[in-house]
Amino acid sequence: MENGKTKARIMDAAKMQRTITRIAHEIIERNKGIRDLVLVGIRRRGVPLAERIGHSIEKIEGMAAPIGILDITLYRDDLTMLSPQPIVRQTQLPFDLNDKHVVLVDDVLFSGRTVRAALEALIDLGRPKTIQLAVLIDRGHRELPIRADYVGKSVPTSLTEQVKVKVKEFDEIDEVTIETLEQ
Repeated sequence: MENGKTKARIMDAAKMQRTITRIAHEIIERNKGIRDLVLVGIRRRGVPLAERIGHSIEKIEGMAAPIGILDITLYRDDLTMLSPQPIVRQTQLPFDLNDKHVVLVDDVLFSGRTVRAALEALIDLGRPKTIQLAVLIDRGHRELPIRADYVGKSVPTSLTEQVKVKVKEFDEIDEVTIETLEQ
């Protein structure tokens, strides 16, 4: 997408950390602990968010939940529009998905198409007991009947806006902004 002007800064580093900690508490509460719980970050920014949620869970529970990385490139329905030769990165799931409570983690929930691709990829890799979705931002505009189980913040946006999640691991800063796309 085109670059635009920053309209609003809706999260700074401290707010992101508080939100991640709250999501970790909600995950533990809903699953009655972390038995058979695994976290799976959707490449790219879902991965550091899953790792941060995992660290928060470990601080709260005193035990870590396994964390995996899911690449959905080949499952995307817009693959031919992305690039003639898209870059496929490795999926890393150092655990068996069968009979696990999987929490998929992503940065922004928008149309639902990324989550649909992630669900297909997970089902190809095993048969989880449940699949739940945690997102930092839900911006609306769903095209598919998908909703998040854990939402950091719901941010109503127009289609002329873009939500940008920046994480230190990739962007050298933790923040969430809304940008107005240039027409």
